[in-house]
Amino acid sequence: SVLSRYENQITILSDCLEEFPETDEPVWILGRQHHLNTDKSKLLLDVSGRLWFTYRRKFSPIGGTGPSSDAGWGCMLRCGQMMLAQALICRHLGRDWQWEKHKKQPEEYNRILQCFLDRKDCCYSIHQMAQMGVGEGKSIGEWFGPNTVAQVLKKLALFDEWNSLAVYVSMDNTVVIEDIKKMCWSPTQSSSVAHSSAHLHRSALGQNKNIAGLCPGWKPLLLIIPLRLGINHINPVYIDAFKECFKMPQSLGALGGKPNNAYYFIGFLGNELIYLDPHTTQSFVDSEENGTVDDESFHCQQAPHRMKIMNLDPSVALGFFCKEECDFDNWCSLVQKEILNQQSLQMFELVQKHPPHWPPFIPPTKPEVTTTGAELIESTDKLFELEEEFEIL
Repeated sequence: SVLSRYENQITILSDCLEEFPETDEPVWILGRQHHLNTDKSKLLLDVSGRLWFTYRRKFSPIGGTGPSSDAGWGCMLRCGQMMLAQALICRHLGRDWQWEKHKKQPEEYNRILQCFLDRKDCCYSIHQMAQMGVGEGKSIGEWFGPNTVAQVLKKLALFDEWNSLAVYVSMDNTVVIEDIKKMCWSPTQSSSVAHSSAHLHRSALGQNKNIAGLCPGWKPLLLIIPLRLGINHINPVYIDAFKECFKMPQSLGALGGKPNNAYYFIGFLGNELIYLDPHTTQSFVDSEENGTVDDESFHCQQAPHRMKIMNLDPSVALGFFCKEECDFDNWCSLVQKEILNQQSLQMFELVQKHPPHWPPFIPPTKPEVTTTGAELIESTDKLFELEEEFEIL
């Protein structure tokens, strides 16, 4: 019966691929190469395995009195969720893990999905992201850009002890190797501090299991690089470098799209980008009593959308995931070889040392904003009291 279900799924997905052109050119999806003339089904299984977050309706009002649907404004937040979810899949299950419909999934998968449910107590929910955006100058219900959603994810990740990610968002088109290594190897908090901080924020983030953040060693890295690849239109000089990023094994794709219309780009075929589209409104799905989630609506089971690269808005954000330090070192080598050494006009800079004219780099240990409208931080005073008590500066 398992084989039968698998064959049926391949048949359905293969039918969806008829619109793809007959070509010998490879399709690249998040660091994996596929060939349309030999393994169309593998391509679609790879695409359908990505967690797909769309507009939802009928969830509890954001902030208690705010919107109960994100239709029309939450597309970039959903794309940010998709990029982060892919990082968490790679962190816990590996890039080659595949989702199969109606198949029992690993516990880690269910736990990852729980992080993104549309409830205020889920750490990366639409509620938490919208309210954390207030500190970035975005009203609830206002559209985010790629950089804003990156900053929101960076702050929310500080409360996520289970996944224990180090989130680095580059400034001024510059990735600083020294700063990233300092952040990923930074000493963890003492258990007493972590316990007190976790107690303060547990109601909002649901972190009541093991505290992975206390383990010494390299913290898995989510690297986000916001870029402006032109003025009003993408500059053609950047196209080859942009496509090269999707070939890297560390690739998490890119956030972008068109003005007020965000997509999650996961690969390319020729001069067309392949993306997951959040602009479908589905009903709110909650977890079952046993903790599992009916996950079928969280996977796109049809042919992915495509658009010409030249139609892309120049404001984008690249994403990469490096589970180990060697993954990051490999990424640096690939960037130097395949992008920086090949381009006259560089898409971004990769430097070894922290620029001397920049403010000192201090690895973040708490959100920079305290007005999220949620239970993330009960009050500024309480946070300062914690800092004084444990001498966190």
